Parts: sequence; structure tokens; C-alpha cells
Amino acid sequence: MDCIDVTGIRAYGYTGYLPEEQVLGQWFEVDVKLWLDLNSAGKTDAIADTIDYRRVINLVQHLIKTSKFALIERLVAVIADSILQECDRLTQVQVTLSKPAAPIPDFGGKISICVTRSR
Repeated sequence: MDCIDVTGIRAYGYTGYLPEEQVLGQWFEVDVKLWLDLNSAGKTDAIADTIDYRRVINLVQHLIKTSKFALIERLVAVIADSILQECDRLTQVQVTLSKPAAPIPDFGGKISICVTRSR
């Protein structure tokens, strides 16, 4: 199966376990893998035969900006399910959501959650 990778989608959102995360917000980063058959698009050169990934980027950014969940596990699941629902050509989607500045004392890394959803 063919795959489109869309990486580095960034948006500012208000999901987080701590109350200040839901008030002050923080940056999130998302990478998306979209599995579908690209055979027709490779022959026709028509966007109708693939996925307009601008729609995927806009959907991801909108969900990050407007959602307010306690857990990023919930946010990444909503993003994956929404992409799969929005794009009927997809057979599978994988979404990796990262919190690059998690408010954890003495921790300079990032937290990432990856989910995969299939039809």
C-alpha cells in the first residue's frame, strides 16, 4: 500500500492534565501517515485521485486549536478518527502527536503518542 507522510504540523492548543495547560495552552506537533492506493493518481496526475493533504493539515490544526481534553491520548485519537472519517480514500492512518514542552520538572524532552486506525 502507498503512503503519504505529512510531518511537522504545528498548532497551539489547550489540551493537558494540569489546569494551567487548559488555560495557558501550549504548542503541539503532529505527524500523519496516510495509507491509500496512489496508482491512479500516479497515472492521471489528478488531485481527485489522491488526498488533498491541505485538508488534512487544516483539520489537524483546527482540532488542536478547538479541543480541550485532559489527555493527549484523547486528542490524538480524535485526530486519527476524524482524518479517517473525512478521507474516504484512506485505508489506514497513523497519527503521532508530540508535546514538545511538557510541564514536567527537570524534563527537557518531549512526549509523543502514536495511534493507528484502519478501515
